[in-house]
Amino acid sequence: MNRPTRLFEPYQLGPITLANRIAMAPLTRNRAVAGLVPSPLAIEYYGQRASAGLLISEATQISQQGQGYQDTPGIYSKEQVAGWRKVTDRVHENGGRIFLQLWHVGRISHVSLQPSGGAPVAPSAIPAKTKTFVGGAFTEVSPPRALELSEIPGIIDGFRKGAANAIEAGFDGVEIHGANGYLLDQFAKDGTNKRTDAYGGSIENRARLMLEVSKAVTAEIGAERTGIRISPVTPANDVSDSNPQPLFDYIVDGLNALNLVYIHVIEGATGGPRDIAPFDYASLRKRFKGAYMANNGYDLALANQTIDSGAADLIAFGKPFISNPDLVERLKAGAPLNEWDKNTFYGGGAKGYTDYPTLKQAQAAE
Repeated sequence: MNRPTRLFEPYQLGPITLANRIAMAPLTRNRAVAGLVPSPLAIEYYGQRASAGLLISEATQISQQGQGYQDTPGIYSKEQVAGWRKVTDRVHENGGRIFLQLWHVGRISHVSLQPSGGAPVAPSAIPAKTKTFVGGAFTEVSPPRALELSEIPGIIDGFRKGAANAIEAGFDGVEIHGANGYLLDQFAKDGTNKRTDAYGGSIENRARLMLEVSKAVTAEIGAERTGIRISPVTPANDVSDSNPQPLFDYIVDGLNALNLVYIHVIEGATGGPRDIAPFDYASLRKRFKGAYMANNGYDLALANQTIDSGAADLIAFGKPFISNPDLVERLKAGAPLNEWDKNTFYGGGAKGYTDYPTLKQAQAAE
């Protein structure tokens, strides 16, 4: 007889108790409305998924400059804060917990989204070989300009203000987006950072912005409400590093010193192979005394094995949550999962967003 799995047991994350060890990963859906405010449908969408131990919101830009795709929500205006408050209220009414993911895309943007049509910003003026989603279509990103040293304090303050706004909007905490080739990851990795000032060159200098942002956010809202997402070896958004192990060992040592409540680690290529490059994730686990959230390509068997072995505390699921609002219940019952429809991932309305049936609904319709 199989012993009960720990995946479905409650977990204490800082000051909050999670109903289980399953997290919903941040999932960009491009459905924000006028003013980049979460739509009324977002209230339903997140509320439907509140049985996850922890919901992590879609990536949410800290400023207009931080936006890289059409119709992604912000957390820098009063209207956006009010819109998110409706989402957090619904999640809490349904017994869930939710963190907001704070985002600055850096060079993964388009002039049409930037203040006054300016160039996107980056550590160095190196265009990314990738596309963004603007005007209803995938389009080449615009060439970036290098941030001036004098602009960096403003970036850090943007994350700080975003965190304060998230707490005002009722979130239980925030996750800093340090992954997937966006701004903080661009600074950390030597394929995208060719600076010669205090933010370039050595590992310590390239890690500086991610750690300074983390310090500012923890000082604002408390380390017990601050997590971060990192992706040591992902090639997402044309990012690379020549030697990621010592870089991320150093970064995680710095995050540990700040007492962050969790690190959310994308193991392998985001949404792709887990074994794309050699990397010792157990080294990060050993270095960090807070919670380790593992992500990328997890199914129930791998999740159980990883939790039961002690290799991670929490497991984040992404796309399965898009098509299965009751993913936790389905996994617990060993029930089949709904297939997702890729055509409705980005943009649109309720179709492919709030209309996937729960197991009970599906059984009732049979």
